[in-house]
Amino acid sequence: MDAKRGDWVRIHNIVLEAGDRAPNIPEDTQNVPLEFWTKGYLMDDEAKIGDKVEVETYIGRKVEGTLIEVNPFYDHDFGKCVPELLYIGRQVRSLMEEDGE
Repeated sequence: MDAKRGDWVRIHNIVLEAGDRAPNIPEDTQNVPLEFWTKGYLMDDEAKIGDKVEVETYIGRKVEGTLIEVNPFYDHDFGKCVPELLYIGRQVRSLMEEDGE
């Protein structure tokens, strides 16, 4: 068992397959499915990654999808430090002071 009822989980689902997309959207968009990912509290008694499950979102909406993560978290960042950018704020303020702004 990877998750039990009430666990905070992330699910995935395909809303529309590529062939079912609206004809008036760009071709590159038509060629891929419309997908969604959402998070919520697991409604099933237990589930494993890959199982079809139902969740209740934070605002109370009930949604079905494939379980992809238990206790999801944000793991993105803003990249590595770029030393050349560190002094720009001070440099701009200095230039503005010189111009009397």
